[in-house]
Amino acid sequence: MEFERIADIKRLNFIVDALKARFPEGSKVLDVGCGNGIISRNVGAAGFTVKGIDVSEKAISKAAAVNTLSNVTFELRSAEELVADGYRYDAVICSEVLEHLQEPGKLIRVLHEVLNPDGILIVTVPNGKGPREVLITKPVISLQKKNNWMWKSISRIKAALGYSGTTIQSSADDLTHVHFFTKRALKKLADENNFKIIRFGKTNFIDDVFPFSFFSRKIKGLQKLDCSLAEILPHQFTGGFVTVWEKIKKNG
Repeated sequence: MEFERIADIKRLNFIVDALKARFPEGSKVLDVGCGNGIISRNVGAAGFTVKGIDVSEKAISKAAAVNTLSNVTFELRSAEELVADGYRYDAVICSEVLEHLQEPGKLIRVLHEVLNPDGILIVTVPNGKGPREVLITKPVISLQKKNNWMWKSISRIKAALGYSGTTIQSSADDLTHVHFFTKRALKKLADENNFKIIRFGKTNFIDDVFPFSFFSRKIKGLQKLDCSLAEILPHQFTGGFVTVWEKIKKNG
């Protein structure tokens, strides 16, 4: 199973290109919150040595079951456990993870510890004020909490249209968004945890917002157009941010 949406492929290519621009093949990469392992496998196919970790047993089982690469491994464990073991990596990937955490800064501090001094942290998150989060995610979360007739009706309609609670990237049971990042908030998170963002990119515009998504998921040309629009629109309109972080080097 691989990504099919152009926005997901664009995000994956950003990650792989950032790694290739910085490190030779064989460099050690950690994929935190790897889910079903799609990113890990593609990074491994690009020649890197990858460890994917997740706290979801369901996701890790799925990732391991389809993996055929000897340079890619998957483990059911937290990033904190890696710190205790003394592992260090040339690069860490944290893709579509921080929005699910109550305390994202806690994970960022852990990743700072497992990253080599000259390493990079690649972070991707939805834009908390982008079209999908404002028009879909936040209203859906509000309805879920009420669990009223309207939510039950929407759930039945989504099921009939083929939508499920999981994503192609992760089969974890709970994928609720609890943090909504703006560009400023993401920069603040980096600054507070001794990182600086050295590259900031955008993904798509509105192709994953229903009812547009119902048509665009079947028509690749619409998805490509949507991703191209994101590149020329202000960052406030993008569906997601793709970023590269470096450790802030201390003087002396």
